[in-house]
Amino acid sequence: MVKVNDYDFSKHLKTEKDIQLYLETAFEDGDPGFVAYALGNVAKVRGMSNVAKDSGLNRENLYRALSKKSTPSYKVISGVMQSLGYGLAPVKLKKAG
Repeated sequence: MVKVNDYDFSKHLKTEKDIQLYLETAFEDGDPGFVAYALGNVAKVRGMSNVAKDSGLNRENLYRALSKKSTPSYKVISGVMQSLGYGLAPVKLKKAG
């Protein structure tokens, strides 16, 4: 049996550009679980306690809300994004075909 460890993206988010591209990719994917997971990784880089404080959320609840299996509320997503220095803005999608 082969044991596979979870890949820790947070170790590779070294610059603001890395973080921005990672978040853009997560939101483009559209999977709420992946968005939560990506936000969690970025929050780890920035310091989960700092993000919790800045977003007005409890640190333990923030860890839970930003897990792979979570579907966080708009309030959580918006609060975390703002604490990370990002906003939420509508972007015109490219039509397929």
